Amino acid sequence: MYGLRVTRGDRPLLDDISFAAPRGAIVGLLGPSGCGKTTLLRSVVGIQACAAGHVQVLGHPAGAAALETRVGYVTQAPSVYTDLTVLENLRYFSAALGLRGWRRENAVVRVVKEVDLADWADQPVGRLSGGQYSRVSLAVALLGSPELLVMDEPTVGLDPLIRQELWTVFRRLANEGTTLLVSSHVMDEADRCDRLLLMRDGRLLASCERSELLAHTGCASVEGAFMRLVRPGAGAASGTASSTASGAASASGRPDPVPVPTDSVPPSSGPETTSEPAYESAPASTPPDTVPPPTQPLFDGGLLPDPHASFFASECRGP
Repeated sequence: MYGLRVTRGDRPLLDDISFAAPRGAIVGLLGPSGCGKTTLLRSVVGIQACAAGHVQVLGHPAGAAALETRVGYVTQAPSVYTDLTVLENLRYFSAALGLRGWRRENAVVRVVKEVDLADWADQPVGRLSGGQYSRVSLAVALLGSPELLVMDEPTVGLDPLIRQELWTVFRRLANEGTTLLVSSHVMDEADRCDRLLLMRDGRLLASCERSELLAHTGCASVEGAFMRLVRPGAGAASGTASSTASGAASASGRPDPVPVPTDSVPPSSGPETTSEPAYESAPASTPPDTVPPPTQPLFDGGLLPDPHASFFASECRGP
């Protein structure tokens, strides 16, 4: 994501959001309710109109037809039919994905086992508990064996035991190579994520690993670190961005694009490249602080941000 801006009328919902996520990681999108998390996730899935910027998902523009079965989306409100049973819901949505015959039945059986719904498979969804209801939505999202799973607050409001069970499922999916983008306003869930995106008022405050966030703020918990970042005057005077990796961010909090030879970019369906290319400064024709118009996608020219780079916004410098 590079320079993303989303507006509603004259009011910005997302302002200059830029980050990259490595494959096979759990990326936690954390921030208070109303800060723009759902809008950002909708932009990743490709169902949100954007005023500026560019979003690339698995090598394609967000929302491209090629991503229909490669991206799973779990909305904040479960999007399944309450008058159908668990199996009927799964068979319906698998047919909508184009699965037929034994492939459809295999997919249904697989996801029922993955989210542990076998004991309730013949029950109408409307009779299930809140945690089981959420599992049905997760099962639907897993039908296509997605490479990217986008989840909007999937564990909020659930009891601790159910949350623990769902995070066990999330970790297993990540270990199998699925990338997970999970939003939450519960800060203690950051401990379960590989990387963190911290948001407030439509802006990205930080993109980093948990250990980097704690070291940067000098706090013992993510909640304390978040409060340190958003508290006025918490750090040194703002001016330049603080970066923890080469090519991490510009003063506006946007990662500097880095040129990668076109033939060195791995195909979207293959595994992540294990060796890091040599990163250099962006060419003068594409200044880092200039957002290209949507008609000229940044990544079509072979410029990719480093998914492992970390940055903090200029006003979020360390203590």
